[in-house]
Amino acid sequence: MDYKAMYSQKLTTAAEAVKVVKNGDWVDYGWCVGTPDVLDREMAKRLPDMYDVNFRGGVLMRVPEIYKIENPAEHMTWNSWHMSGIERKFIATGAGFYGSMRYSELPRFYREHIGHVDVAMLQVAPMDNHGYFSFGPQASHLRAICDVAQVIIVEVNENMPRTLGGMEDCIHISEVDMIVEGDNAPMPEMGSVPATEVDKKVAEIIVPEIPNGACLQLGIGGMPNTVGSMIADSDLKDLGVHTEMYVDAFVDISMAGKINGSKKRIDRGRQAYAFAAGTKKLYDFLDDNPQCASVPVDYTNDVGVIAQIDNFISINNAVDIDLYGQVNAESAGIKQISGTGGQLDFVMGAYLSRGGKSFICLSSTFKQKDGTVASRIRPTLSNGSIVTDTRSSVHYIVTEFGMVCLKGKSSWERAEALISIAHPDFREQLIADAEKMHIWKRSNKR
Repeated sequence: MDYKAMYSQKLTTAAEAVKVVKNGDWVDYGWCVGTPDVLDREMAKRLPDMYDVNFRGGVLMRVPEIYKIENPAEHMTWNSWHMSGIERKFIATGAGFYGSMRYSELPRFYREHIGHVDVAMLQVAPMDNHGYFSFGPQASHLRAICDVAQVIIVEVNENMPRTLGGMEDCIHISEVDMIVEGDNAPMPEMGSVPATEVDKKVAEIIVPEIPNGACLQLGIGGMPNTVGSMIADSDLKDLGVHTEMYVDAFVDISMAGKINGSKKRIDRGRQAYAFAAGTKKLYDFLDDNPQCASVPVDYTNDVGVIAQIDNFISINNAVDIDLYGQVNAESAGIKQISGTGGQLDFVMGAYLSRGGKSFICLSSTFKQKDGTVASRIRPTLSNGSIVTDTRSSVHYIVTEFGMVCLKGKSSWERAEALISIAHPDFREQLIADAEKMHIWKRSNKR
């Protein structure tokens, strides 16, 4: 088959490609760094003359042009599977909404429950000699989108890393309806925030809990990345990676010679991930790298798959936690901040792993808008807050004041343990609150 001839036949302009979108259509905008660029610009030109166009996407790394049109809510709705700060601000305008999910289930959502996508617009790496376009560092659920899409448009970017994996990480030209060549813009970068003293203290507590040969999953945020940096400087060896999101910290650990995957019972020698975002260092590392496997999220986040990997270490953030052990990692009351993502998947999977541990990290306090300081360990979650991790699932909770394991503890033992790692300024009030809630024993305080 002459793939170059097929490429020429399907090649078109972005302006022509977006004409397939009709009023009322559902348009998938890919994921993270795979969000379209030139297609987005042309779509924004059409939108003011359209209505009820529904977009799906998530983890946006730049502000889409469709967000910038006048009165976007009159023409479109953005539906986010996991919100970045960009989406959070847009949704506050009333032109978008969050879609709740356990990330591991997202491919199945498309194949069984959504079942139909009118148009998929995906940014991809250039076609290889065999006619395949790599999805780049976001295999995630893109194959599932393509399986149910009526029209598939790929936007080629020469700067998109060609990621390997061998499992739902690419699409063949025979399946593509239109090809648009983009402006080859650099990959959007997600820089790391400098570690705080609290981040460092939490990392110092967690790193000694990680054995040689462990398999790592790191979540988004300063604390998990600080743990990663400390691992890179440690004496640990023979580490593996099986993670939802691949971040710069994994590159640092790899370059420090700590990762070889030799102890993994599955995907031995390979670092499996569902999507990635970071700096150019990360994209260069992933490009054409056979040790890094770009695979769908229903594989990376499958509890049964995670459970097969011994000494699985999962490290994630939280917004707050209540005295029952319920973890909120995605909202401030009814205000959605990010999303459930795969945190619960890894909390459950790590505990099922032989020798596995799940760590939920949070600073003991935070500063409110009025400048006052509040405790992240609360009597109960605030009204409307989302329970990301149920109290029955949580394993280890870590603040700068220590680490506690909640497994096997009754309600009063949980309250006692969590109060012990709360900021000292709030412990007396938390005890009083626990007493009112009848989850405190006076014999606790001696």
